[in-house]
Amino acid sequence: MPNLEETSNKKDNKKEQNTSEEVIESIKELGQLPLPTNDSESPIHCLTIIGQVEGHISLPPQNKTTKYEHLIPQIVGLCEDPKIKGVLVILNTVGGDVEAGLAIAELIASINKPVVSLVLGGAHSIGVPIAVATDYSFITPTATMTIHPVRMNGTIIGVQQTFEFFDQMQERIVAFVSKNSHISEARFRELMLDVGKLARDVGSMLVGKEAVDEKIIDEVGGLNEAMKKLHELISLNEGVNT
Repeated sequence: MPNLEETSNKKDNKKEQNTSEEVIESIKELGQLPLPTNDSESPIHCLTIIGQVEGHISLPPQNKTTKYEHLIPQIVGLCEDPKIKGVLVILNTVGGDVEAGLAIAELIASINKPVVSLVLGGAHSIGVPIAVATDYSFITPTATMTIHPVRMNGTIIGVQQTFEFFDQMQERIVAFVSKNSHISEARFRELMLDVGKLARDVGSMLVGKEAVDEKIIDEVGGLNEAMKKLHELISLNEGVNT
């Protein structure tokens, strides 16, 4: 008969195997590591917004997507986890579904812990509200942000009501960005409707420091600067709560 030590070793090996499989599955499905499981691990959770923000309609399998139905329960979970002290949001997205993007942005803005965002590569279209939804935002020198009016694919009924619907949706984005950054609504609309910066399109593309100069993003920096700021905010938050 197996002794207690052998039984214990088998249980530990099985537990390690299950944990490893969970990590692999999380990376495969969500593109990120699972939440920390012990006190020796980092108190910071990394949330990634990559590819295209997928909304109510599934995109083709070859598209790299961020699924909002995956992010919502994850954000709720990290808010409830006492081991998580802060959240780092990393963005490299072309945009995507407007309502899904705004849902993610609103959820990030309401996280009960310090949150810092870092724009790598780009945070275009609906990625802009997500980038500014955090307590502090960074953009790398070569990263870009494209600001343009709301678009819609498929058949569109060319009537006044359709225009009003688009305008209302656009105003939601303008109001959110203005509220969560330092740019005015009027200036953001100017950038959104500029006809001289994008070939065959309306809008503006801001590169690195330009996004900071326009008061959309707080600071130019990379991962090191973002992590330092997040640790600083965590320390301030813990000081307030003690």
